[in-house]
Amino acid sequence: MEIRVLGCSGGIGEGLRTTSFLLDDDVLIDAGSGVGDLTLDEMRKIRHIFLTHSHMDHFAFLPLLVDSIFDTTKQPIIIHGQAATLEALQKHIFNWVIWPDFAKLPTVENPVMSYEVMTPDSTYTLGDRTLEMIAVNHIVPGVGYRIACDNGVFAFSGDSTCHDNFWLKLNERPRLDVLVVEAAFANHEEELSIKAGHYTPKLLAADLAKLKHQPEIYITHTKPGQEDLIVNQCQEAIQGRSVNRLYGGERFKL
Repeated sequence: MEIRVLGCSGGIGEGLRTTSFLLDDDVLIDAGSGVGDLTLDEMRKIRHIFLTHSHMDHFAFLPLLVDSIFDTTKQPIIIHGQAATLEALQKHIFNWVIWPDFAKLPTVENPVMSYEVMTPDSTYTLGDRTLEMIAVNHIVPGVGYRIACDNGVFAFSGDSTCHDNFWLKLNERPRLDVLVVEAAFANHEEELSIKAGHYTPKLLAADLAKLKHQPEIYITHTKPGQEDLIVNQCQEAIQGRSVNRLYGGERFKL
């Protein structure tokens, strides 16, 4: 299994893309602006998109993706997410005002995309890959994912702040090789971070103490211009673990 980081920034700017991960060549975890760096041929291979929540930086290029492959796709792309996330897309994006309803185009019987509701703690199996949805603590209903294959396990926190569930669920499983976890704000913005439903390095360190596994840790969703500060603060606060900055374009092979 290969995970390719299409985007991992908490904002945009030259060289910065918002959250999206390509799993092998057929699955996206979130669909932020990093999707725009895929070729049309790569876009056509995508069959499933697993969303973490309904904030725009995590789905912004989904409408453009389905529009770009509209006339060439033979099967609908399945959009997986919590009911609240999918309802938000249907009500506010694919509503014929902001964007056409591609769940009904070109026909209701043969659309370019379809929805599939998942609930936290449920799993979805694609070949030898199993994706487990895990509830996290954000200002809208949010989840992370644990993705396992025969050779290893990758986990992504999505957007989150302090809570127990994500860490306890990871501890219930026997293995974790790579963890991508957010730290959106520097320590001096702790009050804002909590209001926005995000981690600071200090808050993340306290929650990581709950994790019994020793994965390679990569910090994502950092605010543009504060990447080095936030990652340095994470490395100072999180002792005894391997902590790294995540970059767009990185690939993990398990």
